[in-house]
Amino acid sequence: MNEKKYNCPVEAALSQLGGKYKAIILYYLLTENVLRFSQIQRHIPRATAKMLTQQLRELEGDGLIHRTVYPVVPPKTEYTLTSRGESLRPVIFAICDWGREYMAGTF
Repeated sequence: MNEKKYNCPVEAALSQLGGKYKAIILYYLLTENVLRFSQIQRHIPRATAKMLTQQLRELEGDGLIHRTVYPVVPPKTEYTLTSRGESLRPVIFAICDWGREYMAGTF
């Protein structure tokens, strides 16, 4: 986990959520609980495999998601939220609600 000191709480929060697809990945994990890499790719089709891998590694490194690798052929990897990641539920769903209003043009 990042031990950087922040002067602003928004900066601290965005250091965890900032990233091209991090918040989207967290949203889908909050709504579906367990996802495999290919399922995440289907949810975010514009993301390259390299970018998704990078974002997943950062989320794992920040302690927000857990990666489980099963010793089978072909390889099977599942992603779930940690309790720390689960604590972002109200934040992610507030962003989701705001996004729905924005998409509906109600602003």
